[in-house]
Amino acid sequence: MTSTQDTARVARALGRPFTVGDLTVANRVVMAPMTRQFSPDGVPGDDVAAYYARRAASDVGLIITEGAYVNHASAGSSERVPRFHGAAQLAGWARVAEAVHQAGGRIIPQLWHVGATRAAGAPPVPGAPPVSPSGLALDGTPTGRAMTQADLDDVVRAFAGAAADAERLGFDGIELHGAHGYLIDQFLWDTTNRRDDAYGGDIVSRARFAAEIVAACRRAVSPGFPVFFRLSQWKSGNYDARLAQRPEDLDRLLAPLVDAGVDVFHASTRRYWQPEFTGSQLNLAGWVKKLTGRPTVTVGSVGLDTEFGQVSIPDSRSGVDTIDALLERFERDEFDLVAVGRALLADPEWATKILNGRVETLTPFHNDAFKTLR
Repeated sequence: MTSTQDTARVARALGRPFTVGDLTVANRVVMAPMTRQFSPDGVPGDDVAAYYARRAASDVGLIITEGAYVNHASAGSSERVPRFHGAAQLAGWARVAEAVHQAGGRIIPQLWHVGATRAAGAPPVPGAPPVSPSGLALDGTPTGRAMTQADLDDVVRAFAGAAADAERLGFDGIELHGAHGYLIDQFLWDTTNRRDDAYGGDIVSRARFAAEIVAACRRAVSPGFPVFFRLSQWKSGNYDARLAQRPEDLDRLLAPLVDAGVDVFHASTRRYWQPEFTGSQLNLAGWVKKLTGRPTVTVGSVGLDTEFGQVSIPDSRSGVDTIDALLERFERDEFDLVAVGRALLADPEWATKILNGRVETLTPFHNDAFKTLR
């Protein structure tokens, strides 16, 4: 692990402010979005507000909330995942944002539609069918139904409405969940997008739906209100999936999203230190920044010695690991922010301890961290 003698180096890399649009965060540490299912009937309560505020009070510069379902009947698959619509739900989110701000942090909600990963009959709207680009599950088997133009327009409006609500409630930006095999990502990926209209076909056409959502959200909020976009190559249950085999392909995929108004890209990987393409040491966030010129967030097993994906193993544990490789990449300006997931579940004071050289007091991760809102 990083020793106390590296505190000045850590401060130079992670302790700097970062500004995008009207949002300024005190440092480069971000809390990664992690689904917790502690919001009965989709309402985030005081325990959720306190959970996020604890991290903000302990020097996490920016909180990205767990995914919250947008206002579309097929958007969700759990009654305990928060929703970003409805009077009680939005009132709960307003209290979350206020608590984080009072603790000195900044916060953006992650807006989410699960698409084909929804099981038929699942809550919160049991009668709603799974919808997706082509009526295909992530393994290519039929499920639910392919979306009509009316469906597409409804979902675009749902995301834009949630973006407007986020600004009205006092949040500091939004993140669109375009990763991990959920609805937006299902359009980006050729395995799940077999459409023969304007939303399918080559990689640029597959990005059209995502770009329409970005553009609608951009129009729904003020110019300085940042729009983050999370993307990934891997999908839930398929860690070898690829949207782009080459940097040229990734460039073609990202260009419509840049033109539509993405301010920051959040590039999700399981191991931040792994190169994305042969011939370069850049990780996915590094390539996205190089290709788009936009700021990026990196993520993937930061501060831990096992990667995401092993957490489903009973009694899973991860030891505390060095962040020296992370610091080296910051020093090369490979990316701009770093999202921390499991390490922040295990230890709400992770950022304070890292920034102040108290690494010997860090708490290792154990699966029990998923069972509470510590």
